Amino acid sequence: MRSLLVIVLALLLPALTLADRVPVEAERYRRALERTAHFYWGLDAPVATIAGQIHQESAWQAEARSPVGAQGLAQFMPSTAAWFAELYPDALGENQPFSPGWALRAAVLYDRWLYQRVQAASDCDRWAFVLAGYNGGLGWVYRDQRLASASGADPLAWHAVAPHNAGRSAANFRENRRYVAAILERWEPLYERNGWGRGVCP
Repeated sequence: MRSLLVIVLALLLPALTLADRVPVEAERYRRALERTAHFYWGLDAPVATIAGQIHQESAWQAEARSPVGAQGLAQFMPSTAAWFAELYPDALGENQPFSPGWALRAAVLYDRWLYQRVQAASDCDRWAFVLAGYNGGLGWVYRDQRLASASGADPLAWHAVAPHNAGRSAANFRENRRYVAAILERWEPLYERNGWGRGVCP
């Protein structure tokens, strides 16, 4: 029985180890992400959080395309990419979602744009709302916060708002909450452990 357990662990260990490694592709874009994050967020930029977000979005695949049409490292939808390029023409220039540099600048800027439009009890909570907005739209964040408040929950605390769904389909709601949890609970700590700077949640 013990030898069977050793064999099973030996088979599982490489897969578990790979899941706890930063992908090789990420190292290709690390300097660009760090420069961009520090430029827009300052020296205390949450690089590990943003790296975790890119990991969740595209697994660092610059040519990634989702089944619903999202594109590039940051997985912007074409309409969002076009709108955001128009909003920040000096920083982004022409809409180029498959350009890694453009995608990283756009993701960092969009996170900043969302961050300026949400309030929360802590920076960790605020980033949870930012990520939920990035994935599902800022309007849903506001609606979920209002529903939470009307139900007697704290609209500024992510854990209090997260169970509230103001009308999305069950599948979209689950996907949105899993997105936030994956970044803040799995990928952010991975990048912190590997020296990518700080994350936003302890």
